[in-house]
Amino acid sequence: MKIYTVGGAVRDEMLGLPVSDRDHVVVGATPEQMLALGYRAVGSDFPVFLHPETREEYALARTERKTAPGYRGFVFHAAPEVTIEEDLVRRDLTINAMAVAEDGTLIDPYRGRADLVARVLRHVSPAFAEDPVRILRIARFAARYGEFAVAPETLALMRGMVDSGEVDHLVPERVWNEIARGLMERQPSRMFATLRECGALARLLPEVDALFGVPQRADFHPEVDTGVHVMMVVDMAARLRLSLPARFAALTHDLGKGVTPAEVLPRHTGHEAASVRLLKLLCARLRVPGECRELAVLVAQYHGNIHRAEQLRPATMVKVMEHCDVLRRPERFDALLGACEADYRGRLGFEEKTYPQAAMWRSAMAAMCGVDAGAIAQACAVGNCVERIPERLHEARVAAVAALELQQAQNQTE
Repeated sequence: MKIYTVGGAVRDEMLGLPVSDRDHVVVGATPEQMLALGYRAVGSDFPVFLHPETREEYALARTERKTAPGYRGFVFHAAPEVTIEEDLVRRDLTINAMAVAEDGTLIDPYRGRADLVARVLRHVSPAFAEDPVRILRIARFAARYGEFAVAPETLALMRGMVDSGEVDHLVPERVWNEIARGLMERQPSRMFATLRECGALARLLPEVDALFGVPQRADFHPEVDTGVHVMMVVDMAARLRLSLPARFAALTHDLGKGVTPAEVLPRHTGHEAASVRLLKLLCARLRVPGECRELAVLVAQYHGNIHRAEQLRPATMVKVMEHCDVLRRPERFDALLGACEADYRGRLGFEEKTYPQAAMWRSAMAAMCGVDAGAIAQACAVGNCVERIPERLHEARVAAVAALELQQAQNQTE
C-alpha cells in the first residue's frame, strides 16, 4: 500500500502558492483495508475515503472508461493493481497530473513540471476530449493563472469537443458551478476569452457572446466594443474584491446591448429592459441561485440611474431605493453599488477614477432609513387615514433625501 499526494496541492506548492486542501491517491489497497484502518467511505461513483484524523480525501487508484455522452458517462475501475501512472493519465492537465510519494519523490510521467515552468495549460491525453467539463476547468485555470497560455493542440481539441456537440451535454448546475468559480478568480475575463476562442461561449452563454463586436458610443465608452467593456467590468469587479452575486451582475448588466437593432447603433436606448429579460432567461437555463439572480436583475435595471445620481430628483432616488428594498436588504444595495462602480470604472481610461455616486447613494439611503415610520403610522391612525401610510411614508422619505441634498449644496457654497 502506497500513498501519494496528487493534483492541485502538488501544482500550487511547486508554484509557491498556499495550499488549503490536499488530495491523496492510494495504490495497492482495497476498500476493506481502508475501512479496517479507520478511514470513512464517502465516494459514491468510486472508492473515496476520509482520513480518520485529518479528514483529507484518499481515493483508491482508478482507471475510467467512457460509456456515454457528457461528464457523467464514465465507468470507473478501482483495484490494487492500478498504478499511480495509470491513475494520473486520466487527469485533465499535465500540471494536475503529478504526484508526490511519501518519501518526497516526484512522480511526473507526463511532464507537468516542464509545463509549469513554461506556463502552459496542456491536456494529458486524448481522453481529455471525453469530459466536456474540462473545457470549463481549463478556462477557469486561465482565469486563475493569468500568465499561463493554453497549448495550441489543447485548444484544437477543445474546439473539436464543441463542434462534435460534446459540450451540449453539460448539465446546467455544473456549468453554473464552474462559471461561478471562474468569476471569483483573479482575472475572470480570461475564462470567457478562452471559452470564446474554442467556441464554447456561444453554446453556454450566447447572451454574453453576442456582446462582442457590438459598438457603443465612444464618448461614453472609449473601448467602444460592448464585449470588451463587459470583460473590463468583470476584471474590475475582481480587483474590487466584490462578492459572487456582484461579479455575476457585472457580467450580465449589459446583455440587452446584444440585441439592439443595427439601425440605431451605437446608441442603446432602453437596453436595461432588454437586459433584464435576457438575464432572467439565462438564470432559468443555468439554474442560477436566487441571491445572484436577484442582484443581477437590479443592477441590469438600475445601473443607469445609479450612475446619474447627481441628476436624479429625490423622488426618483427614493423609488429606486424602495424597489431595491434597502430598508430590509441594505447589504444587497451595497453590493449593487459595488457592481455599478465596477461598470463605471470598467472603461478605457476610467480604471483609476473615483466613483462618488456610491457615497451619494449611501447618504441618501441613510436619510431615507432615518425616517420614523412608526410616528407616521401613529399619526395616520389618529387621523383615521391608515390607508395613506405608504403614501405619507414615501413623501417623508422624499423630503428627507431632498433636505439632505439641500444641506449638501449649502455646504459646497460655504
